[in-house]
Amino acid sequence: MELSRRVLGDTGEAVTLLGLGGEGVLRTYGQGKEAQKVIHAALESGIAYFESARAYSGSEAYLGMGLKGRRREIFLTSKSHGRTAQEAEAHLHTTLKNLQTDYLDLWQVHDLRTMAEVEAIGAPGGALEVFYQARDRGKVRFVGVTGHHDPEVLGAAIRRYRFDTVLLPVNPAEPSHRSFLPLATEARDLGLGVVGMKVLCRGLLPQMQVPVEMALTYALSQAVSVIVVGADSAGQVRELAEAAMDFDPLPEDVQKRLETVVAPYAQGLMYYKP
Repeated sequence: MELSRRVLGDTGEAVTLLGLGGEGVLRTYGQGKEAQKVIHAALESGIAYFESARAYSGSEAYLGMGLKGRRREIFLTSKSHGRTAQEAEAHLHTTLKNLQTDYLDLWQVHDLRTMAEVEAIGAPGGALEVFYQARDRGKVRFVGVTGHHDPEVLGAAIRRYRFDTVLLPVNPAEPSHRSFLPLATEARDLGLGVVGMKVLCRGLLPQMQVPVEMALTYALSQAVSVIVVGADSAGQVRELAEAAMDFDPLPEDVQKRLETVVAPYAQGLMYYKP
């Protein structure tokens, strides 16, 4: 069996519905051996979507080494937390060097948290100048934005600026407070590729006896093109891929029951919100 693919919004790109996130063991320094096992397990499992960020410790360098020779087979993404053009330009130079590539498939504005940041990236000398120039120069193919703090802030960004994708939280705790799930649907309807994250709530859902397969199935049943999940070991990667391969949409009544079960613990599960 192979991982199914979904079209990433109006980009027209068909990506595997499961991607390897840049967190987990990849967000470390000095664990190159284990990181390479995780990357190779992802490739062997059919994962072709790989995500990182300039802020993720040694993640980009690990991926640059582990994906060597496989560039044309994968969809490669990273992020910049720079809010000015100067910061974004420096980040892109380092990112491309670390990933050992001359272009990214997707480069994302990382972790917008406030309306002031939304304003800043689009102001003269703001980061978006470099993002759009990089797209025009062929250094990046698509431009995206990410956020997990406030759906109103992220929503303002996707309505105001020209983005190809959005990365946001997708899990059964979300409906309990300031949910990002309606924004996922809105973004999809606007033609953006929607990438889901925080799917396992940093491993807290499995600790609550919510099976990995159910958590992934819940996320994939939402308005997403792909979900990204980090891993600490090759075994975890294989478990994630196996769960995604067996994907069937979760009936709405089962989704609601799961949301109800986790609701009393939602605040702790959504550790990423203020």
